[in-house]
Amino acid sequence: MLVDSHCHLDKLDINAYENGTEGAIDAARDAGVNQILTISVDLDSFENVYKFTDRSGIIASCGVHPLHNEGLLQDPDSLLELARRPKVVAIGETGLDYFYDKEPELHQAQKDSFAVHLDVSGQLALPTIIHTRDAKQDTLDLIKSHGDQNVGGVLHCFTEDYAMARSALDLNYLISISGIVTFKNAEDLRDTVRKLPLESLIVETDSPYLAPIPHRGKKNEPKYVRDVAQFVADIKKIRLEKLMEISSSNFHRKFSKVNRNDVLN
Repeated sequence: MLVDSHCHLDKLDINAYENGTEGAIDAARDAGVNQILTISVDLDSFENVYKFTDRSGIIASCGVHPLHNEGLLQDPDSLLELARRPKVVAIGETGLDYFYDKEPELHQAQKDSFAVHLDVSGQLALPTIIHTRDAKQDTLDLIKSHGDQNVGGVLHCFTEDYAMARSALDLNYLISISGIVTFKNAEDLRDTVRKLPLESLIVETDSPYLAPIPHRGKKNEPKYVRDVAQFVADIKKIRLEKLMEISSSNFHRKFSKVNRNDVLN
């Protein structure tokens, strides 16, 4: 089984497919992808994300991206209501991004919203999907103070150092690897992947962003998760089939609400 653990179906470039997004999903299925987790970045567009779960094999998250400044959460009510939907299996993506929001006065709103997401994650026993960039210590501190370690979550599209990854594992978080690992300037990330145990890793596309080599220059899409998986398998010096088996097992262990038998048709 192969899972794209993080993509944005509502944002895909679907011009190449006669059937639009359905065509992109069919292409992923034909490439061996069995399940797709489509990610929410704000509550206003959540319904556009959730509608894709009408198709078998597709599940959704519910949350607000830290750079969505006008929609950052201050209370849990709206998130709780939406996240109780049957095919919502995670909270997020949420987290902290100090790379783009460099002004300290913007950081507190991000932290407050992140804390709300972590609290809801614990209440609903749904894992948190975290975006973190240039905010390592604040991210870890908030996970410790507001997260439920029995639930944990995922550091998605991971680009930080091994020390942060190791700390996240101790807090019951998985590390999700995207196409960035294939980039020429990503040797530090590749070294982190070499050091991490296989039981800590899952794979994603984050499509339509960050297409892996050999697809750089194209819009990313879920079928390219196979290229990410192959690259990680090569780093770990195991067969692709073994990496697929382990990463999907890791995914289902963490996202326990997902039905393993509900696959793309």
